[in-house]
Amino acid sequence: MTSPAPQDLVVTQATLADWPVISAWAAAEGWNPGLSDGPAFFAQDPEGFFLGRIDGEPVSAVSVVNYGADYAFLGCYLVRPDLRGQGHGLATWKTALAHAGTRTVGLDGVVAQQDNYRRSGFELAHRTARYTGPAPTGAVPEGVRPAEAADLAAVSAYDSACTPADRPRFLAEWLTLPGHRAFVREDAGRLTGYGVIRPGHDCPRVGPLFADTADDARALLTALAAEAAGEQIAVDVPEPNKAAVALALDLGLTPSFETARMYTGPVREHALDRVFGVATLELG
Repeated sequence: MTSPAPQDLVVTQATLADWPVISAWAAAEGWNPGLSDGPAFFAQDPEGFFLGRIDGEPVSAVSVVNYGADYAFLGCYLVRPDLRGQGHGLATWKTALAHAGTRTVGLDGVVAQQDNYRRSGFELAHRTARYTGPAPTGAVPEGVRPAEAADLAAVSAYDSACTPADRPRFLAEWLTLPGHRAFVREDAGRLTGYGVIRPGHDCPRVGPLFADTADDARALLTALAAEAAGEQIAVDVPEPNKAAVALALDLGLTPSFETARMYTGPVREHALDRVFGVATLELG
């Protein structure tokens, strides 16, 4: 039987209705996507998701989500297993990447694809490891409380200091989606961190976990873990933040797999020392 050639592939923008297909492929790869992520992803850039189809059937996916005029993030690079190695992924990639225009593009690349990303102009910034293990237990520390609608402006400002781009539309959804639980920590009325936990296909995922100090991050993670009801949890920790790595290990979490944060160009300065867990490997 002759396999479909790349010229048989039709790449178009995906819609939120297509998200279950992309999410199921990601789950099959063991990436443990969140169960309710789609609306937040599409809120940030509803034109940033692409599917390749052959005879109307989805076979490949890539997302290139734009954040403002200078930055985009590439994720969800997937090809149906039975059609890999035939150029469908690359064809979808090229169409999707054009959506970024002249923006610097970031991604969190799995080990198997990192050489391909280097050949496409991406350079290593740092590594990120997923840490998993039993949710830590304990009383919710003083100063930690559930996030409220009135916190959105302060959370967005804090988030912007920790990331290469502003993402208020994403956060407005991320903090309130079904199953998502968000907490903030304050000291004398000043925000010193925030975190979100959400249900995943395999176990609850923590992200983001942004905090001024390891003590702030530990306090937030204790509150977030209480939402997991004794389950395993997963958090994606950037390697350069040694305090974040030490905290994960101290809590009994162990690294399960790694990715590489890579960029095609410069990004704005941001406080990686406050990043104890990235929001999502799909959107940064």
